[in-house]
Amino acid sequence: MKLMGFKTGHKEGIGIVSSEKLIQINCSMIDALNSHDFNKIEEVMTHDIADLDIIPPIKPSKIVCVGLNYKDHAKELDMDLPTEPIIFIKPSTTIVGHLNTILYPTSSSHIEYEAELGIVISKEAHKVDKDHAQEFIGGYTVVNDVTARDLQGKDIQWTRAKSFNTFAPIGPCIETEIDPMNQNISLKLNNELKQNSNTKNMIFNVNELVEFISDIMTLLPGDIISTGTPPGVGPMHIGDSVEIEIEGIGKLKNYIKSE
Repeated sequence: MKLMGFKTGHKEGIGIVSSEKLIQINCSMIDALNSHDFNKIEEVMTHDIADLDIIPPIKPSKIVCVGLNYKDHAKELDMDLPTEPIIFIKPSTTIVGHLNTILYPTSSSHIEYEAELGIVISKEAHKVDKDHAQEFIGGYTVVNDVTARDLQGKDIQWTRAKSFNTFAPIGPCIETEIDPMNQNISLKLNNELKQNSNTKNMIFNVNELVEFISDIMTLLPGDIISTGTPPGVGPMHIGDSVEIEIEGIGKLKNYIKSE
């Protein structure tokens, strides 16, 4: 089931994607992600998706990101595989949606794309065992972990490089029913293929990441875990378009403009 956030006029809502249509439903995204029977959710009306403004499907309190989590990316960088996940946090203010603008900050001269699978948490999770992790996962989305690579190289930690406004495009929807362990993931910059891998190449799978991160911090409903990027990371420039596709979820497209 694909769930999408939208705006029409001054009103926001969510709906179920059905081909080129969106069936608006009368509940919150969190309630929908925790629903075990979509037939019991009240349907409001049907919209043409082309007539709607698509908005980020969820508003997390935080995005917990994982660094160096693809075997083929580690090989590309000639780095040893990590023995435990490397994590950092993006604030909620980095989020923008499908077809929105990524702003190129004036304080950076080198920003890069990173195509990533996002885990959407549906229930408060603290010290969750990996064998029970799926009970706390509502679905999956597409994330672009935009990074100011020049600033990342200057700083000891990565907060500044990862946290500019618009540096976390997510969407276009949340998919509730895919197998996260075996989905193709790719990225095109100006329609040229730059990243192409599969989530089976992750070093730490989604269940292991939920266990590791929830042992450190409480994950709240709506929070996102961004699971790392495959090989092929590279620069973006003002005027570029960037499109990430994850099999079973869809395409997230954004445009780079000057701040």
